[in-house]
Amino acid sequence: MPPVPKTVLWVDDEAELLESHRLFLTEKGFAVEMASNAADALELLRRRAFDLMLLDEQMPGMRGVALVREARELVPSLPVVMVTKSEEDQTLRDALGADVTEYLVKPVNPRQVLSVVLRILEGPKIRQQAIARSFVERFRQLEQVRSRDLDWRGWIERYGELVQWDIDLAAAGEMGLYGSLRSLYPEMHRDFAAYMRGVYPDWVNDRVDGERPPLSVDVVDEFLLPVLDGEKRALYIVVDCMRLDQWRVIEPLLTPLFEIDTTYYFSLLPTATPYSRNALFSGLYPGEIAARFPDWWGEKEDETLNAHERELLEAHLKELRGNTPVRYHKISSAYDSDELERHLANAISPEGITAFVFNFVDLLTHGRSDSAILYEVARDEIALRQLTLQWFKRSALLAVLKEAHRKRIPVILTSDHGSIHCNSPATVLAKRDATPNLRFKFGEDLRAENPEQALLFTNEDDLRLPRRGTGANTLLASGDSFFVYPTKLREYQQRYRGSFLHGGVTPEEVILPLSLLTPRK
Repeated sequence: MPPVPKTVLWVDDEAELLESHRLFLTEKGFAVEMASNAADALELLRRRAFDLMLLDEQMPGMRGVALVREARELVPSLPVVMVTKSEEDQTLRDALGADVTEYLVKPVNPRQVLSVVLRILEGPKIRQQAIARSFVERFRQLEQVRSRDLDWRGWIERYGELVQWDIDLAAAGEMGLYGSLRSLYPEMHRDFAAYMRGVYPDWVNDRVDGERPPLSVDVVDEFLLPVLDGEKRALYIVVDCMRLDQWRVIEPLLTPLFEIDTTYYFSLLPTATPYSRNALFSGLYPGEIAARFPDWWGEKEDETLNAHERELLEAHLKELRGNTPVRYHKISSAYDSDELERHLANAISPEGITAFVFNFVDLLTHGRSDSAILYEVARDEIALRQLTLQWFKRSALLAVLKEAHRKRIPVILTSDHGSIHCNSPATVLAKRDATPNLRFKFGEDLRAENPEQALLFTNEDDLRLPRRGTGANTLLASGDSFFVYPTKLREYQQRYRGSFLHGGVTPEEVILPLSLLTPRK
C-alpha cells in the first residue's frame, strides 16, 4: 500500500497565482488544498486534518496572524509557515509573536517552499534515516577495531564516539540500532578495565614512558590557572557525578552564551567523591592529603572527607601562585539553590577564584536507589540524560552561568566522576573489616568470586591511597557490576540492580569532560 501523502493547506487571497507552486508540491508527493480566505480555511480545518498550513498575512477580512491563533485553537500542534509580501518589521514581530514555524517573504520560487515544507514535515524522518545509514556503516568498523589496542587518547576518542552515537540514536528513535550499539559496551568495559589495571599505577607513580593523560590532580594547575593568569577572576564549577553524555545534552543550551572548548581528563581511582573531588581541589593524591593534612582525612563518613574543599583549594593555589582570593559554594539542596539565586550578584568574587560544587546529579543518582518514583522516571541512560537536562534548564547552575556571561567571566566547568548503570551482581568474599561501598571496597582479605568483575590491588601505593595497615586490599568493580555478599545476595540484588553507581573502573566513571566557557561578546 503506498504511503498516505502529507497534507498542506495553503491560504492566500491570490490562490490562482500559486497554481505552479501547488502543482510542484503535488508532484513531490504532497496533497495541497487551497483556500482564498480565513473563513474557508477554518472550515477546512474543522472538517479534516492537515499536517501544515501556509498562509499570507495580508488578506481581506481576517489577517493571517489572527487566523494563526484561531487555527491553533482547533489544532494546537499545527505547523504554520507565513508566506507574505510584507517586509515590515512589525509584520515579522507579529508573526513571531503568534509562534509561526517559518516566515518567507514573496516572491518565492517553488523550490524554496518545498525546502521549508520538507524540513518541517519530513526533516525528522530524513535525519533519522541519515543517522541510521551512517551508524550501520560505522558499526561494522567499530566491531572490527578492538579497543584493547588503544592508548589513552584512543580511549577518549572511542568512548566519545560511542557516547555521541548513544545520544543520536536515542534522539532518532532508532531503538533497534541503539540495542546494537549497546552490545559493544561489555567488550569496551572489559578492555578498559584491563587497560587501567596495567597503566594506572604507572600514571600516578610517575613511571610512564612518555605522556600520561591529565588526571584529577592536574586540573587546577593545567587548566584553571592559565585562565586566571589572563583574567582578573574565573569560575571553577564542579558538577558532581556528571557523565560525558549528560554534559553533551546540556552543552547546546550554553552555546549562545559561550564559546565552548572541551577537553577530557581521567578521574582518580576509586571514582568516588572523597578521592576524585578532593584531588580536583587540592592537586594531591588521597595518600598525600592524608599525610599532609591528617586533621582533614581519616576513617570517617564520605561527607566528612569532603568538608575541606575550600581549604584544599586555597592551599593548592598558594603553593602554585601565592595567596589567591577564593570564594566557595556547595549547592546540595533546593534551599541552597534558592539562596544562591537570591544572592547571585554577590556570590561571585570580584577577583580570584569562585568555586561552585553542584550536587544535584549525584543526589539524583543515589536517590534513585531509594525512591520508586525516581527509579521509574530515570530507568536508563536515556531517561537520566533527559532528567538532567530538565533540571539544568531551571537550575541555579544555569543562573550562575548566565551571570558569568553577563559579567564576562570565563568558566572552567567539569565533573569529579561519572556513574554507570549497574545490572550485574558481583559476589565478594571478605572479612568483617571490609567497607560497605558497592563499586569499591577496602579490606584485609578481599576478593571477587569472579575475578573478571573487579580489579584487585594489594598495595595502596599502586593507587596513591592512604595507608590502612598490613594486608589492606582495594577492590574496584569493572563493567556494570555491583558488589554483593553471599549472605545478602537477594537483598542487594533487589535493592541495587538497575542503579546508577560509581567508584569503579569504566569509561563512564573515569573519562570526564572539562570545558572552558568563554563568554561571547
